[in-house]
Amino acid sequence: MPTGSHLTTARFMSYVIFFVISLPFISIRPHRLQWFLNSTSLVALVFYIALLIWALSTMGPSGFGSTITEDKPNPPSGPNSTAWVMVSGIVATVGSIAAGILNQNDYTRLARSSRDAKWGQIIAYPVYSIGTSIVGILVVAATQDRLGTEHWYLPGLLAHLVRKDPTPAARAGVFFSGLALTFSQLGSNVLGNALAGGIDLAAVFPRYLNIRRGAYITAILSPIVNPWRMVDTATVFISVMSGYGVFLAPMTGMMVASYYVVHRQKLDVDDLFRGNSSSKYWYSRGINWRAPISWAIGVGPCVPGFVTSVNSSVIVPDSIRELYMTNYLYGFFSSALVFVALHAIFPVRVVDEFVKNELSAAELQQYYSDRWDVSLAESERIVANFIQEEDKNEERRTVGRETETGPEAETKEMRRRVAYADV
Repeated sequence: MPTGSHLTTARFMSYVIFFVISLPFISIRPHRLQWFLNSTSLVALVFYIALLIWALSTMGPSGFGSTITEDKPNPPSGPNSTAWVMVSGIVATVGSIAAGILNQNDYTRLARSSRDAKWGQIIAYPVYSIGTSIVGILVVAATQDRLGTEHWYLPGLLAHLVRKDPTPAARAGVFFSGLALTFSQLGSNVLGNALAGGIDLAAVFPRYLNIRRGAYITAILSPIVNPWRMVDTATVFISVMSGYGVFLAPMTGMMVASYYVVHRQKLDVDDLFRGNSSSKYWYSRGINWRAPISWAIGVGPCVPGFVTSVNSSVIVPDSIRELYMTNYLYGFFSSALVFVALHAIFPVRVVDEFVKNELSAAELQQYYSDRWDVSLAESERIVANFIQEEDKNEERRTVGRETETGPEAETKEMRRRVAYADV
């Protein structure tokens, strides 16, 4: 491969093979992936426990390496102080699951109840985000002295073991470790990357794309971001993980503020699927201009710190670096506050009237649950009745004038697409 690409021919071929293996799983409908995701999660858990046991049991008399034992004093203040390093580590950990936090509703909607979704996240996120970080630190510290280097990149560790001890037993152990790692990563890749992108694209272009098509488009475009460079070194990897929070935390903050503060948990579900000015959520030509302004305020101040974390040649004041170290907290709360303030200063009359009606949030949720929460077998009948009802309403609106084409036809097609969503 070209010099400076941070990629060898072997690694690129591995990427291509993994890409091809992922494609069949992308074609499976999300609600039918539970068995696959449960399997990958179990395999990942067993693999990491086995890896930790192996690393600790074969550590030898030298014990842990300098990753843990080195007593390197930190300055009393500034971004390199102990306090700020701890803050940075916490934010990086949250940033590593920022995409999952933002997109979790794509999958929790398939849960039997909201309680199941809550408990699943409360248990799973800490175990896998914090647990894997602890395992990684311990494995690196337990192997660095005997291997002569720190291996933060797990495939690099496995490759080093084969080179150091090319016996059949070692090769078999590395093979099955790589197989387990590949299988576990399939779950993360399909769920967190391909399908998440497919769901977003299907929502933006419902007339042309379903979830499956959007997922394949996401997969085809994936090489553009040079994903192999994101795991080149531990420093780059941590910077990338933290960087997710810079861009995704403001979105999450706005979503929380929108649902709990602006809309007070009251949403007109029917209007969410009306793609024209008849929807109370149409705002200004389909765009709520308050959102991009709030997002920019949450992202902008953290960008210089993000740049210097990736490229150390860029020098910024310590205060900018410290702000970046709190990027998830700053982005979440600043965007949420600005979003609420803009809605208070520039209210949307039809939305406020709906929020202030006499029905409580619980009553509205129960109404729409009874209306739309149906089994897959019943969905075709329910959706057909909804479309028939909408067609009758449209006929009443167009009595005495020529029936509109174009946007109206597109709206009906969008409703059908969103209702079925090919899932």
